Amino acid sequence: MSEIRVRFAPSPTGYLHIGGLRTALYNYLFAKRNGGKFVLRIEDTDQTRFVEGAIENLIHSLEWAGIKYDEGVFIEDGHIVERGEYGPYVQSKRLPIYRKYVDELLEKGHAYYCFCSKDRLEAVREEQKIKGMVPKYDGFCRNIPLEDARKRVAAGEEHVVRLKLPYNRDIHFHDLVRGDITINTNDIDDQVLLKSDGYPTYHMAVVVDDQLMGITHIVRGEEWLPSTPKHIYLYEAFGWEKPTYVHLPTVLNKERKKLSKRHGDVSVDDFRTKGYLPEGLVNYLALVGWSPEDNEEILSMEDMVERFSFERVSKTGGIFDKDKLDWVNGHYIRSKSVEEISALSVPYLVEAGFIDDVFVNENEEWLNILIDTVREGMSTLSELPEKVDFIFKDKLQIEEEAYAEHLENENAKVLMQAIKAELEKIDMIDMEYAKGFMKLIQGATGIKGKNLFMPVRVALTGSVHGPELVNVLYLLGKDRIISRADAILNR
Repeated sequence: MSEIRVRFAPSPTGYLHIGGLRTALYNYLFAKRNGGKFVLRIEDTDQTRFVEGAIENLIHSLEWAGIKYDEGVFIEDGHIVERGEYGPYVQSKRLPIYRKYVDELLEKGHAYYCFCSKDRLEAVREEQKIKGMVPKYDGFCRNIPLEDARKRVAAGEEHVVRLKLPYNRDIHFHDLVRGDITINTNDIDDQVLLKSDGYPTYHMAVVVDDQLMGITHIVRGEEWLPSTPKHIYLYEAFGWEKPTYVHLPTVLNKERKKLSKRHGDVSVDDFRTKGYLPEGLVNYLALVGWSPEDNEEILSMEDMVERFSFERVSKTGGIFDKDKLDWVNGHYIRSKSVEEISALSVPYLVEAGFIDDVFVNENEEWLNILIDTVREGMSTLSELPEKVDFIFKDKLQIEEEAYAEHLENENAKVLMQAIKAELEKIDMIDMEYAKGFMKLIQGATGIKGKNLFMPVRVALTGSVHGPELVNVLYLLGKDRIISRADAILNR
């Protein structure tokens, strides 16, 4: 069997969508599982929808996600470059190649020039809709002799080139996810192959590129399934062996509709900004439409490569469940070293205005303890400012119910006085002192158990629930604890 070659071929019409990332991931897993090659190609034939910076975003997003490709378009020293023996890998650089193959189809009678105006095409489609027919091209220009058509082209008449499908012929193919599929050519349009601006359509370019780049498996979204018979016919018209097709189920929201910006975050950048780790997002995304045989849910990239197969990919759309993503991401936040999570979390604290770069450089240990104190309950890094807000606030908001139950009594006043008296004996709180602090307060007041710990926790954090009190004492430090004790005494 020849080497397996797959490709991810997005259009630079926006930032990388979460569904696109999953398609890239499945291509990558399949290639790595089978010792094959993974190619990144840019399909930019629709120049009207080109978005500046989209190619760079795509490359950076794949790199961030840990999805490495072998050939195609890369960024080196801030510039887009191409590496591999099958280039160019950007379609707009391949126009002469497509023109050559369009001419071949015209010569063989598998394509024809079409001179129909937009007005005529719209009128035909409207009439077809009124009659309850499927709107498609009516073949008006199919039988214009090639020589006559070429004269009209030479005279400057605006035109496109269309695929000339045979009438009433079944086209069969096997899809690794969908199984055996048959579509009749009478249900398919004579697709435009070359537009009036000289650019090929997706349907022409994708077949030529996949053939010339040696692509063996086409792994793409199910929205391309109806177009596949056209592509198979083109392979046949050129005398090429068709590749194996794999059409992936759509990523859906909880309402079973396609994920879109109207319903929230959809780009990889959105999730990255929200503080999802690449390991968490990629692990979860792999499970939206696929599952390993043992149904394990926490999988490293190496685990996924080892277990991945298209036999385990669902035919139906995968539901993107944010709660499940949060659970998976939370696992990775807790499993990484505190130093790693701290480094990734600092930008969120800086953005919130809690710290600055100078503070970061001078308080590395303090920051590590801060992160370790609250990360147990975190699902994303962006939650951090809210989780640690009580540490940085000058004026603490105390829950009314907690205040009424634990601080509106003489016991609390005694504790606050003891805390102040004890802290005035020292210069600063280190972790060793923090570990023994509550014992000192117990010794000074005779108060113990719940009556000791709950009032102190509420006074220092504003809530009856929260992180390890020893860490809180260390993080708040002497001056802030005294200030919070005073706030209770003066209330």
